[in-house]
Amino acid sequence: MERFKSWWVQSLRQAILALGLTTVAVPPADAEGPATILIFGDSISAAYGIQLEKGWAALLQERLLVHGWHHRVVNASISGETTSGGLARLPAALNAHDPDLVVIELGGNDGLRGYPVADIKRNLGRMIEAAEPSKRQVLLVAMQIPPNYGRRYAQAFQALFAEVANAHDIHLAESFIDKVALQPELMQSDGIHPNVAGQPLLLEALWPAITELLTSRIP
Repeated sequence: MERFKSWWVQSLRQAILALGLTTVAVPPADAEGPATILIFGDSISAAYGIQLEKGWAALLQERLLVHGWHHRVVNASISGETTSGGLARLPAALNAHDPDLVVIELGGNDGLRGYPVADIKRNLGRMIEAAEPSKRQVLLVAMQIPPNYGRRYAQAFQALFAEVANAHDIHLAESFIDKVALQPELMQSDGIHPNVAGQPLLLEALWPAITELLTSRIP
């Protein structure tokens, strides 16, 4: 079985090189790899308003398999979720799935409701601590809010994700929904949630960080 696995991965590498796709991350032949990737977010990751299998998390599962990453993607995202709700739910999700990579995509609903930035930072920090980054990879996804919330609040909100990531020494995906949100044809009629056409771009925004974490996973 191991000999077949080694041959299969080597063949995949050769095929990728032949196609010129040299930037695709392929796991080493002898790597076990993380068993589970936990997506822990809000409606943006819960595929609000579209079929679940069309959402970016489902597309992630498909792309991982295509590129030789035999991981299970568990999408534990809930529409309307806030950082306080996520903090309450996370321990059970960690116990249930024991992921090796946790993607935290929360904070957008807090910002839309004008919650204090200090509270959002505290909740995200506690979630990261609960995920135990000393033994798990953790990816924090930066969110955005419309500019009509006031420049001071919007700037503080935008900066909080980098501050939390730096404080806990974890990876940060800085541009997730930005480009999609600026293109009306990629958004649903509510102007908040990406449509089906926007989902591949959401995945593209996170793919480099996810593959980097998978290749630099903790032994």
